[in-house]
Amino acid sequence: MSRSDWEVVIGLEVHAQLNTASKIFSGASTAFGAEPNVQACAVDIALPGVLPVLNRGAVERAIRFGLAIGANVAPRSVFARKNYFYPDLPKGYQISQFELPVVQGGTITIHVGEGDKAYEKTVHLTRAHLEEDAGKSLHEDFHGMSGIDLNRAGTPLLEIVSEPDMRSSAEAVAYARTLHALVRWIDICDGNMQEGSFRCDANVSVRRPGGPLGTRREIKNLNSFRFLQQAIDYEVQWQIDTIEDGGKVQQATVLFDPDTGETRMMRSKEDAHDYRYFPDPDLLPLVISPEWQARVASGMPELPGAMKARFMEQWGLSAYDATTLTASKEVATFYQATVDAAGVALAKPCANWVMGDLAARLNKAELDISASPVSPAQLAGLVARISDGTISNNIGKKVFEALWNGGGATADAIIEAQGLRQTNDAGAIEAMIDEVLAANQKSVEEFRAGKEKAFNALVGQVMKASKGKANPAQVNELLKRKLEG
Repeated sequence: MSRSDWEVVIGLEVHAQLNTASKIFSGASTAFGAEPNVQACAVDIALPGVLPVLNRGAVERAIRFGLAIGANVAPRSVFARKNYFYPDLPKGYQISQFELPVVQGGTITIHVGEGDKAYEKTVHLTRAHLEEDAGKSLHEDFHGMSGIDLNRAGTPLLEIVSEPDMRSSAEAVAYARTLHALVRWIDICDGNMQEGSFRCDANVSVRRPGGPLGTRREIKNLNSFRFLQQAIDYEVQWQIDTIEDGGKVQQATVLFDPDTGETRMMRSKEDAHDYRYFPDPDLLPLVISPEWQARVASGMPELPGAMKARFMEQWGLSAYDATTLTASKEVATFYQATVDAAGVALAKPCANWVMGDLAARLNKAELDISASPVSPAQLAGLVARISDGTISNNIGKKVFEALWNGGGATADAIIEAQGLRQTNDAGAIEAMIDEVLAANQKSVEEFRAGKEKAFNALVGQVMKASKGKANPAQVNELLKRKLEG
């Protein structure tokens, strides 16, 4: 029986670490990389008599997220104690939210695939709730023992829970990437997956198409998009093979081993009742007034969807171009600044350069666009000189390389210094064409015999004679006129 006889059902739970300077219920630092246990205060390690105090900045970041996804920001939400016992959980419970989360509902639109097979899909969110992180158990370099680092204990998290709307690992990765870009766009999370700031848990099950939901297994703590895809693909095939071999999938929490590419069971999966949730008696209900929500809304940036629509409606970009240019805040900001400098009339050629030559050069140099040696103003100047005919597109690539290596020079300065200005003098171009035709009679005869390639060869000879400076459009027009005259 093939995999097409099964339907995959996936929901994701994402833990986004909120980028506050201090923890969610204490004043301890959240900075990454400190020596173990130097950023764990009395509240974090649950010394007797301490009380939690809610971090206002964490709440406002949750509000920003709720507004960004069109969710209901609850006017009243409640913190609860999630009870379980583990060495890195000093209190014996985690402060989280259960029945009344701060963010309820909302949607995220994802773009899956490329080319003709690309499509959009809306993923619905169940909730997003505030909670504190646990500490970390360390199992290496302790001479056969384990150590506990409580620096992360109390770090503010926003747990974002989707509905089981995704039907493939490709959709799950597209959703995770879109969510990752969004939390960075609205500046609530730095998104650093290597440091644990953005972690995914995938709930995966399979069923016959149209049948009841199957038994799900949760893959924990996936910290890269590649691992997310590999883990889901392996888990899906494992569940299908298990059922087809007569076995039964048991609800469980599993881990993904990147070295083997396999998932392995960690423990049987807990349900909500196993955690014995109850409202935390040390924390009042969180009340968010309409005025507070409005203040947060007034500081929101233009969101990716709105920016994409503006690029398409006002600047005439295609859906593909607009989607690509709003995939990250850094790219969108660079492109916006380039168009601002070049003028809206040049929005499309600016897009071509940002997505083409600039993106390729950044990728080769392993640089983020925010570290680009070519500034938006410099790129705008180059696009303008190509557009007004000062230089050709081919010469533009040469100028771009000079800009990349030039330490602040402008396109105009490079064009003048290197004598790259395009020749638009029809008389001078005609003279070069006459010389090329006289020296390439065989190509002339081949063109007149119907071989189009011969024309391109003659164009190349003219451009070579002009050292690339002749206006290509004029060369084509004048050459064709002479050959057909």
